[in-house]
Amino acid sequence: MPVPARISIVTLGVADLSRSVAFYEALGWEKATSSMDEIVWFRTADTNVGLWSSDELAADANLPPQRARFGGITLAINLETEAAVTEALDAAVAAGATLLKPATRADWGGLSGYFADPDGHPWEVAWNPSFPIDEDGRPRIP
Repeated sequence: MPVPARISIVTLGVADLSRSVAFYEALGWEKATSSMDEIVWFRTADTNVGLWSSDELAADANLPPQRARFGGITLAINLETEAAVTEALDAAVAAGATLLKPATRADWGGLSGYFADPDGHPWEVAWNPSFPIDEDGRPRIP
């Protein structure tokens, strides 16, 4: 059986669960109800994002608990308009994010910037004219 091409859940390791929950709530994200006290879930258009203790997540994945400054992965939020990129970056900073890169014209014709959440997880916010957003909020990559 092949492995299905989908991402069901993204779990972010965090140092302070309460601080991280407050940050994502300040972004306006919807928290899901769960019987699990140690992981907090947020719904997104395509998947769910979980917040869990970095040490617990590392132990669960059988990885060393120390995380590098850049772990080789970014998360991305594609938006419907250019103006929405700057607005989203500003909202993230107002919620407690660190601006890593302001909205910048990209070589591929869109607009892109980055912020880091309170634990340093990098999020790209982008508008790409070649990736239209469908009615369920999912970008369609040709």
